[in-house]
Amino acid sequence: MSSSRAVLGLFLFTVALQAQVPPLLDEWAERTRQQFDIPGIAVAIVKDGQVLASRGYGVRKLGNTAKVDAHTLFGIASNTKAFTTAALAILADEGKLNWDDNVTKHLPTFALQDPYVTRELTVRDLVTHRTGLGLGAGDLMFWPNTTFTRQQVLQGASQIKPATSFRSAYAYNNTMFVVAGQIIEAVTGKRYEDFIVNRIFKPLQMTEARLSNNGLTDKDNTAVPHSRGWRLEGKLEPIDWTRDDTWAAAAGVKANATDLAKWMNVHLAQGQIQEGSRLFSERMSRAMLSAQTVIAVGQQPKLLSDQQAQFSAYGLGWFLKDYRSHKVAYHGGGLTGMVTQTTLVPGLKLGVVVLTNQEEGGAFQALTNLILDYYLNANGPDWITAIHNNVQVGRKRQNERETKALAARNPNTKPSLDLKDYAKEYRDAWYGPATIALRDNHLHLRMHATPAMQGQLEHFQHNTFIARFNDKTIPDAYCNFHLDNQGKVESLKMQAISDLADFSFDYHDLDFRPKD
Repeated sequence: MSSSRAVLGLFLFTVALQAQVPPLLDEWAERTRQQFDIPGIAVAIVKDGQVLASRGYGVRKLGNTAKVDAHTLFGIASNTKAFTTAALAILADEGKLNWDDNVTKHLPTFALQDPYVTRELTVRDLVTHRTGLGLGAGDLMFWPNTTFTRQQVLQGASQIKPATSFRSAYAYNNTMFVVAGQIIEAVTGKRYEDFIVNRIFKPLQMTEARLSNNGLTDKDNTAVPHSRGWRLEGKLEPIDWTRDDTWAAAAGVKANATDLAKWMNVHLAQGQIQEGSRLFSERMSRAMLSAQTVIAVGQQPKLLSDQQAQFSAYGLGWFLKDYRSHKVAYHGGGLTGMVTQTTLVPGLKLGVVVLTNQEEGGAFQALTNLILDYYLNANGPDWITAIHNNVQVGRKRQNERETKALAARNPNTKPSLDLKDYAKEYRDAWYGPATIALRDNHLHLRMHATPAMQGQLEHFQHNTFIARFNDKTIPDAYCNFHLDNQGKVESLKMQAISDLADFSFDYHDLDFRPKD
């Protein structure tokens, strides 16, 4: 055979290889499910405009026999952010807004704490995590389930102290996406949910996707979230869905592998749905997948060195990085008891989504990497074993740090005041009221807007207690009482005691003051 024929044969073989489903996909999915102890997984793979796979594995709920399939709904959480930016892109195409419009042009009464930032803040800033607010700032206004309305979230944002100067640093933030959702409402006169359904779901024929879990039951084809508690060490149990109506623009979409395959394909086609029909323009597609905020590249541990990136950034609703010299756009999503990830490789017109009803982020990353390696013809490691081992090492280190910190306390101290003198009504400027009550000679904390956030305060040392919340999915927190020069409680500050706590439990941003 001539050299030209050999090259042609290799090319055709490679094309054929890349157009088929990975032969080991089912094995990989089952191994991932078992290694990370996940009840159910759904996977979709698209390539060159075709849906190559849309499959389910395992069960929707432990103790039940109903299987996960391609139509099982999962809460995709922060994968929703790309829907919000796509909605903004549609409005930008129509000339109804611009990415660099000032937020106050559309929401005249919206304000952050710094008047300069309020004046300069743009729509682009809202969806690129660069407002100066800290990691997860304001998340306690909607997670765990709260009584806050969207309008109250917008009002509370003006009281959150910035962590850095404006546009100087990346810090992931959900609250600003809630604001972006309200801009969509202000511009269109329609509810955010209605706009997403009518302008995105319907054109893409995402017939089963929705923006609320209200009305869903175990009888529906819906994955049930599962949790071991915030330490990820207890017994795996089904839990209730997170209510995400208030922050729908940040995390509200419920979707399945079938519908998300359509969603990936429209992005890989740069907004084209079919010949003569577009969801958004090529210009908007390029904008969404272009770096807007630079993110520092962390060093991967030796176990995971094959996935070491050389660049990292946030686009408009998408994270961006390189993987084996290919540009990748991706986003993860996490609700209590459910984590998911969507991954696009635009240069290969390849998309992968992995949905799980457990809290093991390593699972979706392991399965995604295996699938990417197949289409990249890369001889990578056994990602399931490598990532699982790395997760275990990380958790061991975090637990050791926490144990060391707890062991360093001085056991020979007692509170400066009688317990009754800590029992007061408190208020934080952005979150609102909390009560500490004395019952049966123990202090008890109740966060008014968050029904699940109740628990006993256990004395730690001096004027520091630890809040042990009754709901085991809510992380324990230090409660530090600060006294004034008269010996009375001046403020109550909180902080998660462990790095295992999700960043959305932004206790450290709270500054409770006695109401009296």
